[in-house]
Amino acid sequence: MNIQSFFEPVASFLFEKNFQENSFFSQLAIHRDAFPDLKGIQIALIGLKDGRGAKQSESVERGSSEIREKLYELKKGIVPYKIADLGDLISGETLNDTYQNIRQVGDYLMKHQILPVFFGGSHDLDYGQYLSYQKMKKLVTLVTVDAKIDMEEIGPESDRHTQEIVLHQPNFLFSYTHLAYQSFLVDPTLVNVMEKLYFDHVRLGQIRDNFKETEPLIRDADLMSFDLSAIHSSVAPGAIDAQPFGLTGEEACQICWFAGTNEKLSSFGIYGYDPYFDDAHNKTAKVAAVMIWYFIEGFYSRKDSLSFKSADYIKYTVSLDTKPNTLVFYKSKRSGKWWMEIPHNETDRFDRVSTVPCSYSDYQLAQKGEIPERWINAQIKLY
Repeated sequence: MNIQSFFEPVASFLFEKNFQENSFFSQLAIHRDAFPDLKGIQIALIGLKDGRGAKQSESVERGSSEIREKLYELKKGIVPYKIADLGDLISGETLNDTYQNIRQVGDYLMKHQILPVFFGGSHDLDYGQYLSYQKMKKLVTLVTVDAKIDMEEIGPESDRHTQEIVLHQPNFLFSYTHLAYQSFLVDPTLVNVMEKLYFDHVRLGQIRDNFKETEPLIRDADLMSFDLSAIHSSVAPGAIDAQPFGLTGEEACQICWFAGTNEKLSSFGIYGYDPYFDDAHNKTAKVAAVMIWYFIEGFYSRKDSLSFKSADYIKYTVSLDTKPNTLVFYKSKRSGKWWMEIPHNETDRFDRVSTVPCSYSDYQLAQKGEIPERWINAQIKLY
């Protein structure tokens, strides 16, 4: 596969900027006159310009360059990067062609152990991100951060794309988690559908009440899709579907950090930016850039091997008076993160590791003789 044929170079005006030597820009292999050599690369930045799936799209095609400019001027992290900016993905003749282009590029990069970071375009482009996993012959977990649950029956693709993912055949979606939705923007019947399918869903208010409990949900993801509309419009006025309520910028960056530190996660996307709606300083582009920066810093802070029998983990066994008789937990000595074991039965349906992320509060609950809800939900999903 000639991956270069899918891309156009980074916008020339960015090379006229005087980025400092200690900037993020100085750490990248950038598609300018020649396509970057991908040997040894760990992360690939991919700009998206297609906004045809949005109900309103004034200048979405400029979004990736605006985000890129803000990202380039940030300071580099402590750890040396092995990152390439591949430029902007060429949009297809049809919207579906764009999905397929994203699919092919994502599939190629992940097979070469390179994590794609998509940014720009309308949120429905995460359908292409999801399709990247189709040939991997494994079930995947998707985490979406969005003010709405995009599972409408009618409307533009940006209102329906999550339903397309859930109903896609062949089905390789193991689980779906939706974070930061706002109840007044979501039909209650959609929430009921989520519950019947045993999909996790966490309202904005619930995130605020116990923010740390979102980390185990994010840690179980294979891919994450983040719609900028989930962020408060005072922070992200340039979101295509900006909302007067939402996550703070700090909360959005913390979520991206959690995603970056997730050893399982193999692709990441930030969608829904339109410079036309942004302020004079392109504040939203800066927010998106900092979110990417935090994701990358999280990636380079990954500590866990996920080899639970190794000396890197402490095993805790909690005895219960009811079935199951025991619950097994693991704590990482390196990161302090927790996991719990879901016992196999004789009719395993999935070739998946049965040790799932949890939190210290789940362990505390088990010590009190109660079975954590997270354990029950995982048992239902697996068996």
